[in-house]
Amino acid sequence: MDTLSAAIMLFLIMDPLGNLPIVMSVLKPFEPKRRLFILARELIFSLLILLVFLYSGDAILAFLNIKQETVSIAGGIILFLIAIKMIFPTPGGVMNLPAGEEPFIVPLAIPMIAGPSSMAALILLSNQAPTRIIDWTLALIGAWALSACILLFSGPLHKLLGQKGLSAVERLMGMILIMLSIQLLLDGVSAYLRIYTN
Repeated sequence: MDTLSAAIMLFLIMDPLGNLPIVMSVLKPFEPKRRLFILARELIFSLLILLVFLYSGDAILAFLNIKQETVSIAGGIILFLIAIKMIFPTPGGVMNLPAGEEPFIVPLAIPMIAGPSSMAALILLSNQAPTRIIDWTLALIGAWALSACILLFSGPLHKLLGQKGLSAVERLMGMILIMLSIQLLLDGVSAYLRIYTN
């Protein structure tokens, strides 16, 4: 996987368009300036958390004695499940905060931007090619920056696309993510068969 493909995959997993309505509802009670400050702070937290997972992922897997093929298969399954939820979203909000309470790390930084699937994908990348950690860092920063732009301009973007437009784009992103997840799964299975049938 090249850097651009990794960045696209991470961007699709972060799903900023799918998170737009939730971000807007969580930040709705606050003044526009305070809203921007909260969102910028949560975005920075999410990037730091994702970088920790990228750089420590290989050490975690080595400590747990988990092989690369296992990570690839598990990553493919996780991404597939995330993509299915993007294509067939469940009704209702997923976050419950008391009225007027300012979000801090949860739920915006984790799990909305830096979700379990993003963390799993970064562990997968760092495990598959640890020598390309700079490439994966660039891919992460690129995907995060694009997601940040979309979320910071959530108001105008929501008005431009509308609820139906956002849903259509999210479903399209889900379809692309399904293809990526199946490829990861097939790569893991073929690597497993190649190693353990010889």
